[in-house]
Amino acid sequence: MKKCEKGTPGYLEYKKKVEIIRTVVYFLLVAAVYLLGYSQTHTNKNLLTVVAVVGCLPACKALVGVITRLPYPSINPKRAEEVRALSPHMTSVFDLVVTSRDKIMPIDALVISGNKVFGHLTGKKADPQYTEKHIRSILLENHFKDVSVKMYPDYKKFLSRIEGLENIAAVEKENTAEYEAKIRHLIQLISL
Repeated sequence: MKKCEKGTPGYLEYKKKVEIIRTVVYFLLVAAVYLLGYSQTHTNKNLLTVVAVVGCLPACKALVGVITRLPYPSINPKRAEEVRALSPHMTSVFDLVVTSRDKIMPIDALVISGNKVFGHLTGKKADPQYTEKHIRSILLENHFKDVSVKMYPDYKKFLSRIEGLENIAAVEKENTAEYEAKIRHLIQLISL
């Protein structure tokens, strides 16, 4: 299984596989420790039972990671290539599941152009206004002022916005890659 970095297409599917494998291994270890203690003493009242119960904590934490990521698929690779092809002068990020205290917001693709952040949301429960407000507030808390955030549930509108901003970025030829990388890093920190 090829390692996939956060923010690249296929990251969510990769993380699901890794979390499932980790969860199965953890629970198998817990079962093995419990069975070893039971086979030696023929009772549950032994030290290895306590170790097995405590070992359930990391196993359950890994299971929560699986359950959290399970409903969210990775972006279609063709769409990811289309977004990359349309935005060579901008920073793009894929397969984000941004979290807040109230909601989980899946973002298929996010493109950053200078102080403009815009993304494509999928899913029936996607709330563009809430997602925009949350990302904007996180950026403001981290001293990124005057950054506009816009989310598009419609893929065609998202692509037309990319084309428009790419034309502007190609003409201006400003070097905003470092600033965009900082915004990308911050958004990745609030994502699963």
